[in-house]
Amino acid sequence: MLPETLLKRVRELYNGPERGYHAWSHPEALLKLLSKVEGGLNDPLAVRCAILFHDAIYEPRASDNEQRSAVLADEMLRGIVPDECVERAVRLIQSTAKHAIPTGLAAGEASDMAIFLDMDLSILGASAEVFDAYEAGVRHEYREVPTAAFRAGRAAILEGFLARDFLYFSDWGRAQFERRARKNLARSVKQLQQG
Repeated sequence: MLPETLLKRVRELYNGPERGYHAWSHPEALLKLLSKVEGGLNDPLAVRCAILFHDAIYEPRASDNEQRSAVLADEMLRGIVPDECVERAVRLIQSTAKHAIPTGLAAGEASDMAIFLDMDLSILGASAEVFDAYEAGVRHEYREVPTAAFRAGRAAILEGFLARDFLYFSDWGRAQFERRARKNLARSVKQLQQG
């Protein structure tokens, strides 16, 4: 288990008026999902650490949030969890930059990464009400972007998701979220395009 002092420091990182969706409620929701799947993970502690730190640094217009969050996780976790666990957590966090599983990983680590990435995108497959709150949170984080530019950019991002053969990497993720996620994304794209 991670020490409470560390958890308190991590929770504080997720505070701030600039945060909408990427506030503490996001890792909190993923931790609830983790409790359902951790028995099938190869390194549940690494996944837990990645959940806690993957958006610890979040500046909407920055392109290096994932890398900076990974560096912070490395700094804060060393000496608290085993080094190999820290290294896996860092790779998990880095994988959120492109939401892709890099080649060359051991099978167990790749499997954990698939579940972790699927948990991170689980919001897409939430109920329509929860998904709409997520979209409102994202809009809050980009509130300085003019409405027309935001709508066009956001629609393009969501259409990119819809163009994938699968949104989720694991059988678990596909079974849990794929169908509803596609409905939510299609509905959101239509709303964005109609203004």
